[in-house]
Amino acid sequence: MASLRFTKLQGLGNDFIIIEDLAGRFDSSKLSALARRLCKRRFGIGADGLIAVGSSEDADYFMHFYNADGSGAEMCGNGIRCLGKFVADELGFDEENLWIATGAGILKLGLHRENAEVHAATVSMGVPQLSAGEIPTTLKPGSERVIGVELSIGGEILKLTAVSMGNPHVVSFVKKITDHHVLDLGPQLEHHKLFPRRANAEFVQVLTANKLRMRVWERGVGETLACGTGACASVVAAVLNGHCEMGDEIAVELNGGELQITWLAEDQPVLMTGPVATVYKGTLEL
Repeated sequence: MASLRFTKLQGLGNDFIIIEDLAGRFDSSKLSALARRLCKRRFGIGADGLIAVGSSEDADYFMHFYNADGSGAEMCGNGIRCLGKFVADELGFDEENLWIATGAGILKLGLHRENAEVHAATVSMGVPQLSAGEIPTTLKPGSERVIGVELSIGGEILKLTAVSMGNPHVVSFVKKITDHHVLDLGPQLEHHKLFPRRANAEFVQVLTANKLRMRVWERGVGETLACGTGACASVVAAVLNGHCEMGDEIAVELNGGELQITWLAEDQPVLMTGPVATVYKGTLEL
């Protein structure tokens, strides 16, 4: 029976199983099946997603990402920071900057080390996509932006702002985030017909002009302790709705901790900085 080495890492409690697959041993169907098997808590290792580190002709590595339900995703902000630590600690990558190819394009990571160990990373998350067709959503015609559009759902009227950070997000600003928002309305938004590729749903309180509180229902996973792309989408939405200033560093408080997000300018990438840690390593039988 073949064995497989893995490392479990987490960024603000958003946890991932990471494997090295530079030789391309696993195709998408095998990785999807592995994600469903291994990510089940109490029945497997338990995680929010599976990441396979592959080779790339255009970047240092490729990130193959699968949600806990086996569905593929274009990108994952906390996951890519975990990948950065994995390739430094496990594969011996010793440079300060790292380029990762993803389903959302090639992204740059700056690795922050302390005593030679990576403890945090800054990710250039790319320029947000704001037109309805890019996200994608049918809340507006394809070329228009979706900012504060009202939707009646689950007995409530939500004002929705849609953003793509390489994956689709829908952000709603509320006076106080409740379990009803996240656990009831979140899955309804994820699977709503207005979002043909489903959506990640963020519920956000504006605490100050430089601090947001966010909870997230992630596409293909459910509520997670943190979501890097969701935090970025929330800051973009906050700027578009006049809650925060373009170019300011915004702290986004999540259930698992805090991320620092800056949207530099309309045509510039969103920068995300946050911690990362190894949980444990192991070997499993396939």
